[in-house]
Amino acid sequence: MQKNDIIFVQEIAKKSWHQTYEGIIPNEIQDRFIEAAYCSDRLLSRLENSLFLVAILEETIVGFANFSNVVDGEAELFSIYLLPETQGKGIGTALLQEGINMLPDLTSLLVSVEKENTIGMNFYQAKGFKKLEEFDELFDGHLLKTVKLGINYALA
Repeated sequence: MQKNDIIFVQEIAKKSWHQTYEGIIPNEIQDRFIEAAYCSDRLLSRLENSLFLVAILEETIVGFANFSNVVDGEAELFSIYLLPETQGKGIGTALLQEGINMLPDLTSLLVSVEKENTIGMNFYQAKGFKKLEEFDELFDGHLLKTVKLGINYALA
């Protein structure tokens, strides 16, 4: 991602969040989270301090992925979102693979997924991620069922 991509990332976040979490997280909670997590200052900080990739299809940014830095061989995938109309075309897989390739000394990757996000759960499990734990968490006053998934590349 580059600085001038931020406005596109913000639009993708809004569209994909609303589609992904419809009926799972109330819209007003989604909107507050998107406004805070995807404001320009937060995205600039994420750009400077973590691996933040964008996917470009026909000269248009259609998705993004944000990974933590590797610490003791482990990293976390914070987010991977695509415009709804571009899902199912291998773009998410390409973002995931590129991130894995760009993270030095990576031996395991973690991701947290809302349990009812069946598209996300199926995507990660198809890529070899295994369920590590399941827990409840309050998300702006809304109870979420979160599943932490992981994959160990040292064993693969």
